[in-house]
Amino acid sequence: MRRADGLIVGVVGATGMVGRELVALLESRRIPVGELRPFSSGRARSAVRFRKRTLAAPGVSRAALSSCDLVFLVSSDEVALELAPALAALGIWVIDDSAAFRLSKNIPLVIPEVNGGALRRDRRLIAGPNCTMTGLAVAGALLHREIGVREVRLASYQAVSGAGKAALAEMFSQYSSLSGLGPEPDGRAPVLRPGTSSVLPRAIAYNAIPQVGRFGADGYSSEETKVAAELRKIWSAPGLKVSATAVRVPSIRGHALSAWLTLARPITLARARALLAKTPGLVMSRDGGYPTPRSAGGQSPVYAGRLRRGTTPKELALWIVADNLLKGAALNSVQVAEELLRRGWLKPRAR
Repeated sequence: MRRADGLIVGVVGATGMVGRELVALLESRRIPVGELRPFSSGRARSAVRFRKRTLAAPGVSRAALSSCDLVFLVSSDEVALELAPALAALGIWVIDDSAAFRLSKNIPLVIPEVNGGALRRDRRLIAGPNCTMTGLAVAGALLHREIGVREVRLASYQAVSGAGKAALAEMFSQYSSLSGLGPEPDGRAPVLRPGTSSVLPRAIAYNAIPQVGRFGADGYSSEETKVAAELRKIWSAPGLKVSATAVRVPSIRGHALSAWLTLARPITLARARALLAKTPGLVMSRDGGYPTPRSAGGQSPVYAGRLRRGTTPKELALWIVADNLLKGAALNSVQVAEELLRRGWLKPRAR
């Protein structure tokens, strides 16, 4: 039953891993949802749980979406391209988690605690960021604002959930098939065959894969290219130099980054630590401490640790971890909606 004073909220892709996290956040946080309309972007019949009720999640209905006040798209680029512009043209706030519009000139790409000022009342379509880049964008935001970041080098260690449910199921299956694995009788470490995979480029169990997305002519993967371009846009730093290596590792959730930041001028570690400690959305570990994907899993903030000097007085090295399904995706989308509410822009439309 609909609450008369609440928002009609649509979620396309509600039955996926990010979609289910988003639905859970809509229940636990303070967005005034009067009616939730979940949709599956696939063909299979499915459902989600919301406020102790089971709600059917049918295929996408344009008619049902067109009467929403807010629509979250947590589906493919193709679905976003088909739905988002038309819904936004109707005056509906659309928050899209795909890569379809992130680099479009007139569409804001927003992490609220980093560049919430990019939101505009007359731009109803808002893009959410790449989950890998989000941790770095948050962690380095105040350093960039106060000192200026001129160059970033990073290596990512990305959880399998970032590749979807099928990849995660395949990893579990691969580990299950190797459940009896142990040291050789003479104590040597076993040698595994390369193995096969139908979802990821290589078998992921007991492995690391330096490919996330397809490779371009320059040798960089699509993930590495997206990280660089999106970071420049979110930080409003078109001249920022970025070099990335994206690696898939056999963790379940939580993307980790090793990052080296070259600043505009030298900075002491004490000053850098002080800036990181007061960076919105970031939890900085104390000296000697560090986060891991398991410690950050299911948590809202971005976490960082292992702050140290790089190769020059201007360079800092940092370890960063964030839950790719939460801050890297669902939570960021909900936080954008909360910012729209705070500004008084998101409200029930006239029927």
